[in-house]
Amino acid sequence: MESNALLNTTLKQIDLVKVTDCIPAHVMDSISIEEPLEIRICTSVDGKADYKNISVTMRTPGHDAELATGFLFTEGLISAISQIKAVDRLEAPCTRNNDNVVIVRLNDGFSPITSALDRNFYTTSSCGVCGKGSIAAIKTVSVFKDLTPISCSIALDILYRLPDLLRAAQGNFSATGGIHAAGLFNLQGQLIALREDVGRHNALDKLVGHALSADLLPLQKHILVLSGRASFELVQKAAMAGIQIIAAIGAPSSLAVELAKEFDITLFGFLRDHRCNIYNLADHVKIEGLAGMLDYTTAFDQKIER
Repeated sequence: MESNALLNTTLKQIDLVKVTDCIPAHVMDSISIEEPLEIRICTSVDGKADYKNISVTMRTPGHDAELATGFLFTEGLISAISQIKAVDRLEAPCTRNNDNVVIVRLNDGFSPITSALDRNFYTTSSCGVCGKGSIAAIKTVSVFKDLTPISCSIALDILYRLPDLLRAAQGNFSATGGIHAAGLFNLQGQLIALREDVGRHNALDKLVGHALSADLLPLQKHILVLSGRASFELVQKAAMAGIQIIAAIGAPSSLAVELAKEFDITLFGFLRDHRCNIYNLADHVKIEGLAGMLDYTTAFDQKIER
C-alpha cells in the first residue's frame, strides 16, 4: 500500500457535479494526476558526459526511478542494474522540470545502442507502442530468451482470487477508479509487489524496475496480473523480464496472443467472477483443479488471423 506522501503526489482533489438519478450536487472527488516524464540517459567516455533524450511518457508521478530503469530494461537498452551508476533528477530552476525529468547515469564506457528504439518523442499514456516505427522495432530480444523453462503449477482457486487481491492493494484505484495496476504474485497467490499508473505500460515498467533493483529477475516463478487488457507491448515487456504466466482481468489482443505463443508464455484473459479464458498454455505450466482434460494442443495451435 502506498504511503500518504506518495498518494499526495499521485492524486488531485477537484470540485465536480455528481448526478444521482436527476439530482445534481457539488462534491469534492479524487482524480489521478497525469504528467509527462522525460527519460534521459547519460553516458561517459574518457570523462566526457553525453546526454541523450530517450522518451517522454505520460505517467502518474511516483516510483519514477523504477519507471526509468524498467523502461530501459524492457526496451533492451540495459540488461542488468549493475550497468547503472545512478538515477538523478534534473537540476533546474523550475521545480516542475526537476520533478518531470529523470537522468539515468550509465557506467563509464558503457553506451547502449539506441537506434532500434525508433520511437517518437511523445508516447501517450494509453498506448506505449504508439510512436514505434514498425513491428520489427517493437520485438526487442529478451536477455532471458535462452533460459530453460521452469515447470510449475497453479491452483485454479488461487488464480480466481488474484483479481480481488490486486484490487484490495490498489490504493489509487480505490480513490479514483481510473488507474491501471500491474501486480506480481508468487505461485501461492501472495502479492510480492504492485505498481499503479495512468499508463498500463508504465505500471509494468515500474514493476519490472522494482524487480530489477531487488535482483528478482528472471520472474519465472511468478504470476503477472494486469488490471486491464493484455496488449502486445505488455506481453513483450513481460517476456523481457522472464515472466512465464500472465493473467489479465481484461481481454488480450491478437498480437498479444501471438507473442505469448512465440515466447511460450501462459496467458489468461477475462480473469474475473470465477472464470477465465486460457489463450495459451505452456507445456511446463500445469493448472490444478480443472474438472476435465481438454485438447489444448488443437485449440492453441490454431492461427489467429489479424
